[in-house]
Amino acid sequence: MAKKRSKLEIVHTILENIRARNGKIKPTHILYKSNLSYQMMETYLEELKQKGLIAELSVKRGKTNAKTYAITDKGLDYLDKYRLITEFAETFGLE
Repeated sequence: MAKKRSKLEIVHTILENIRARNGKIKPTHILYKSNLSYQMMETYLEELKQKGLIAELSVKRGKTNAKTYAITDKGLDYLDKYRLITEFAETFGLE
């Protein structure tokens, strides 16, 4: 049975997926790449927006507006610090 992911790991996955797509991504891609339910994804995205780690953008697609999400400088800082923490834990065999 797979280990349950922590909140920090899920946030890392979401932000890393946004960064991997040149800093902008559609919600559908977040949903599939982060392996979350729609409701859980919405909950995480709302919290990440409130904390300033991502920004919600409205992009005109034909006659409709589509949501996309962009990683902010604060979100990039999170990824850098997350990497440091995981490297530290691995160094001491604590991962």
